Amino acid sequence: MPNLTTRIALTTAVVGAATLVPAVPTLASSPQDTRQQEYAAAAAEYGVPESVLLAVSYLESRWDTNAGTPSTSGGYGPMHLTDAAYVTSLPGGNHHDHDGEDPRGDDSRQARNVDSGGVPAPAPEALQTLDRAAAITGASEEALRSTPAANIGGGAALLASYQRSIGGPAGSVSDPAAWYGAVARYSGADSADAAAAFADEVFATISAGATRVTDDGQRVTLAARDVAPDRGWLARLGLRKLARPDGLECPTDISCEWIPAPYQDLGGGDYGNHDKGNRPKQQKIEYIVIHDTEGYFKPSIDLVLDPTYVSWHYTLRSVDGHIAQHVKAKDVGWHAGNWYVNAKAIGLEHEGFAAQGTWYTEAMYRTSAKLVRHLALRLGIPLDRNHIIGHDNVPGTIPSTVRGMHWDPGPYWNWSHYFDLLKAPFRTTGWPGSGLVTIDPDFATNKPAFVGCSGGATVPCPPRGSSAVILHTAPDAAAPLVKDIGLRPGGENATMHISDHGARASAGQTYAVAGRQGDWTAIWYLGQKAWFYNPGSAPAAKWATGLVVTPKAGKATIPVYGRAYPEQAAYPEGVPYQAITPLQYTLAAGQRYAVGNVLPSEYYRAVTFDGSSPGDWTVIRGDKRYVQIQFGHRIMFVDLADVDVRPSFL
Repeated sequence: MPNLTTRIALTTAVVGAATLVPAVPTLASSPQDTRQQEYAAAAAEYGVPESVLLAVSYLESRWDTNAGTPSTSGGYGPMHLTDAAYVTSLPGGNHHDHDGEDPRGDDSRQARNVDSGGVPAPAPEALQTLDRAAAITGASEEALRSTPAANIGGGAALLASYQRSIGGPAGSVSDPAAWYGAVARYSGADSADAAAAFADEVFATISAGATRVTDDGQRVTLAARDVAPDRGWLARLGLRKLARPDGLECPTDISCEWIPAPYQDLGGGDYGNHDKGNRPKQQKIEYIVIHDTEGYFKPSIDLVLDPTYVSWHYTLRSVDGHIAQHVKAKDVGWHAGNWYVNAKAIGLEHEGFAAQGTWYTEAMYRTSAKLVRHLALRLGIPLDRNHIIGHDNVPGTIPSTVRGMHWDPGPYWNWSHYFDLLKAPFRTTGWPGSGLVTIDPDFATNKPAFVGCSGGATVPCPPRGSSAVILHTAPDAAAPLVKDIGLRPGGENATMHISDHGARASAGQTYAVAGRQGDWTAIWYLGQKAWFYNPGSAPAAKWATGLVVTPKAGKATIPVYGRAYPEQAAYPEGVPYQAITPLQYTLAAGQRYAVGNVLPSEYYRAVTFDGSSPGDWTVIRGDKRYVQIQFGHRIMFVDLADVDVRPSFL
């Protein structure tokens, strides 16, 4: 086997300047058994225990190459070597498609149309490790970004340098337990809690072992090994220790700090940047909403500290999974663009850029899943896709707001893996003919041909794994995509642009079956039959059973709503009625949609800083009840009085 330097040169020569997207490198392919050998060779060359190298890489990328694209914190390759300065210099490096939505989503108050401004990257060491790897190894920055062997060698070199800096024992045959400090530093964390949480996950991975086929077809295995890490090495890093105040709403085994969002009177009847509440005592919390920040961690924290801006409950950092809490669960953040959802939701912002097609680190997935599971169990929120939703699943409130609703965390968020981490994996619960399907494509091999990630609206995105399946008007890959009249009132078909979710179903979402033909399955979607490729040899969905709604007999169509507000008679004197306004969609006789929940009609009245307005800080409830359904890519609501609810298999 050639040494690392030779292997890098050979592979780099093959890659050359070829690109799939301008300025985004293409990773060289290699035989299926070589990736394991590359880890072994890098571990031997730089004197790192192979188990440590493999486990660190797993916690960064799960050993994936992600088609040479950067992570949400500017990290490249299996070892997540960060180069945020390079990422922000790329065409479209600060591009985002998240403007136009009022995050508060309440037309009883002045809208807050905010723009994060394409937040540039700061330049702490954690976001710029690739430079140091280049200096140590002599490999080019391009090779470290684009060539797996070079990238793995760069990560090994960094680990070895961190071990030397704290005086730890070196050598690939050294005790992995003594590498705790170097692993903690590799996280890029700026606090002892966060560094330790990352290192603990790495050593838990060593103890459990892992094996999988990577996104470029490489089989990699980490044999389970019982290692008791020596946590005493952490002190040599000299990191700050976080205060953990009473009332911090995070599990104790993840790194979390309290950075409160301001609640401030801005004068003239305006205030920011969230609302006081008394949840769940006063109103049940139904949803946890997954967002991405469309900015880096520190600038995003600065934004939530602005009393004139908007708010969310938690921000999660990509490099190490560290979490900052800003708003208590009892209070209402302004984040989802729909006041009904905001009043019943907790919002998590994950460091990332959906529009750039970036990927999310395993470290962040893991801490996010631990936090969500903790909150869900505490608050009685079911761990399913009717309650754990993306911002892209939140409906517009009225017809005029539908087009501006955000679409993060985007089609590259791995919902199936996330629910595995939540210990609530998607399962087959039905049979052919049971009437429902739960979308669940194989993430690694499901690579829709999206465009517009960077370099222009029609430029192909790198072929990367996705949670999304694409919906056609007929059982034919050449057929046009289905329509979303909310996004395109003129009736045009949806497109494959990365931000266009008008013809997508996502992993974990459950839909009513509308037909089957050969390898294709149709679902009811936005009032039409929508076909997706679902061959028995590689199914993109699981059979499911449950409840569906259909219009009551005699109703040709029924309205669909973006919020579940009470009838006018429920409002006390002095409190303005919030109109029950149908969206532009309708549900026609003969169609069926999967039931996600049956909900009371509620409106949380909160329009003043001190609760002085009539009815303020109270929940107004009516007699009307609603059914939450999976109507399109987003959840929506129908009046229970308009529908029959029945088992899906009848």
